[in-house]
Amino acid sequence: MQDRHHVVVVGGGFGGLQLVKGLAGAPVRITLIDRRNHHLFQPLLYQVATTLIATSEIAWPIRSLWRDRPEVTTLLGEVSDVDEAGKAVVLRDGKRIGYDTLVLATGATHAYFGHDEWEPFAPGLKTLEDATTIRRRVLLAFERAELEEDPDLRAALLTFTVIGAGPTGVELAGIIAEMAHRTLPDEFRRIDTRQARVILVEAGPRILAAFSEDLSAYAVKELERLGVEVRTGTPVTSCTEEGVVIGDQFVGSRTLVWAAGVQASPAARWLDIPADRAGRAIVGADLTAPGHADVFVIGDTAAVTYDGGKPVPGIAPAAKQQGAYVADVIRARLSGDKPPGDFRYRHQGSLATIGRRAAIIDFGRFKLKGALAWWIWGIAHIYFLIGTRSRFAVAWSWFWTYLSGQHSARLITQKETLKEKG
Repeated sequence: MQDRHHVVVVGGGFGGLQLVKGLAGAPVRITLIDRRNHHLFQPLLYQVATTLIATSEIAWPIRSLWRDRPEVTTLLGEVSDVDEAGKAVVLRDGKRIGYDTLVLATGATHAYFGHDEWEPFAPGLKTLEDATTIRRRVLLAFERAELEEDPDLRAALLTFTVIGAGPTGVELAGIIAEMAHRTLPDEFRRIDTRQARVILVEAGPRILAAFSEDLSAYAVKELERLGVEVRTGTPVTSCTEEGVVIGDQFVGSRTLVWAAGVQASPAARWLDIPADRAGRAIVGADLTAPGHADVFVIGDTAAVTYDGGKPVPGIAPAAKQQGAYVADVIRARLSGDKPPGDFRYRHQGSLATIGRRAAIIDFGRFKLKGALAWWIWGIAHIYFLIGTRSRFAVAWSWFWTYLSGQHSARLITQKETLKEKG
């Protein structure tokens, strides 16, 4: 097998896994490198952060996914550079992995628009660690408020600010509000959790800018019904341990969550190729890096356009489509067949939930909102989960929450004392 064409895939997200899946049966050997040992279903990460589901329900060991594929080798490591001349990726510890074809599917992380010093106070949501950090801080805020005698500090502890009103921000704000106003009131004695404030801040003119204006307006109405304060048109100008400055107004808020922007991995810098403002590598129509025919860049790492120049969104279906396309290109190259045409993204619609009983769906001409949209959203997400056990576990968690109003994963499990965030 060592003499087979060697495909190195960096990143075990949706794009990387779809590529490996698409190369099943091809005359290749594959090395999949990721800095974590699990694949994460990021669309439901906010539900871990807001105690709806457990971490184990949306993450799977990468090795277990390919146990029946002997041509696939999984390595736990972090790539720090690409030696294109030597056709090798360089790991953080200095080890080198040679390749014949390289696929970079390294994803993206949070972007603080030049204010990285805000990150300790306003964590983003990209990893399991991020989700459990946010969950811990949200739950500890209520616990600390229960102990606090100072009314001003108690109010700050019971003020939760979500910065950025894309789907993740809207989903986070809605669930935190539901938890404070509907799930927790009977469990505390010294505070009334219904007095908690949940503030959703968006610098742009409206929330959910990727959706139509009527669906955006519906989302505002539903969020306000849940008790969320929606603030648009004014950016956040400072984040500290004490709170947040929105425009020029300080708001005491001890729990901040960042959902405002992303920054691509340094793949473009590794390859010394142009990138867009978010750091995404600008790739060719066949998703290859300019000047590097044997290097593909896909998913959140790549800047790709469709339908007259609109950017392909950084969502799971887009990454999966790109992974499948690159697998077809590699197969065609190895067999000597004519490669497929340029990559064409097929937009399958935008979905977002507002709380646990409403959602919006935008399929272009077809739009839907309300409870039915929530059920369709749930079915779509369960379908994309890996394995029957995960589908059953998530479905049961949602069903229990829907009937009882109780969240199933309200455990503070990591070491952060009541004093550390005070």
